[in-house]
Amino acid sequence: MSAQTETTKRKTVRDIASSKGKSPVVCLTAYTAPMARLLDPHADVLLVGDSLGMVVHGLNSTVGVTLDMMILHGRAVMRGSQQALVVVDLPFGSYEESHEVAWRSASRVMMETGCQAVKVESGEGIADTIAFLVDRGIPVMGHVGLRPQAMNVDGGFRAKGRTKAERDRVLREALAADRAGAFAIVVEGVAEDIAAEVSSLVRAPTIGIGASAQCDGQILVTDDMLGMFPWTPKFVRRYADLGTVIDQAAAHYAQDVRERTFPAEAETYVLKRTP
Repeated sequence: MSAQTETTKRKTVRDIASSKGKSPVVCLTAYTAPMARLLDPHADVLLVGDSLGMVVHGLNSTVGVTLDMMILHGRAVMRGSQQALVVVDLPFGSYEESHEVAWRSASRVMMETGCQAVKVESGEGIADTIAFLVDRGIPVMGHVGLRPQAMNVDGGFRAKGRTKAERDRVLREALAADRAGAFAIVVEGVAEDIAAEVSSLVRAPTIGIGASAQCDGQILVTDDMLGMFPWTPKFVRRYADLGTVIDQAAAHYAQDVRERTFPAEAETYVLKRTP
C-alpha cells in the first residue's frame, strides 16, 4: 500500500457519490504501480479493471481473470497512488453464486489490497448482492449496458439498446443498482439518449465508456487512450501514440546493439584499480 504524506488526502466514496451534477468525474484504468503513479495526479478514480486480462495478460476476454490476479494488480495500484479513489473489479465467477461468495471475494479484495471499493457488473439479480455488500461496509460501483463478463451470452462485445427490450433492461438494471446503494454506476456501450435517461433517473453519478458526454463522468482503458494497440474502439479518443513510440525505440535499440554502438563509452563503467 502506498505511504501517504500528511498533506495528501485520498478521495473517498462519498466524494465521488456527491459529485452528481457537479464537475465531471475523471476515471482511468490502472494495473501497475508505475502507471498508477503517473495517472494519480489527474484522476478522481483509478479502476483496476478486469480488462487487465486482455490488456496485460493477452487473454481474449475478461472471463479468464481470477481473484488472485485482481488482488495482485490492486496492490500494485495502491502502492503507486496517493490521492485517487481506487476501485477493484470483482472478476467473473467471484460474486454471482451467492451473497456469501460475493462477500468473501469482496472482503478479501478490500483487506488484501487496501482499495476503497469494488465494482460488479449489474446483471439480473445482482442488485440484491450490491445491497448485501453495502450493508456490510463494502462500497460498490455498478456496471450496466455492455457487460464484458457476459460476452459469451451476448455473442461478443455488442453495444446495448438496439431493441426496446434491451433499452428497458439497461434502465431497469441501472435503477436497481442505484436503489441497492451503488455509489456510482459505469454505463458502457449505449446510445446517447439511453445514457442521458439513465443519468437523469439515478441518484448515483454515471461513469460513461462509449456512452456519450451525457454521463456524470468518463472512463477509458488507459492503454487504449495512449495508443498502445493497433485497433482503437469507436468510443476511444487517442491522446498519444505510444505504440509507435515504443516500436521505434525498440528498433533503434536493436540496431545499436547489432552495430555495437551500444553500450558506448558513456554507458560503460571505468573503475580505478586498487593495489
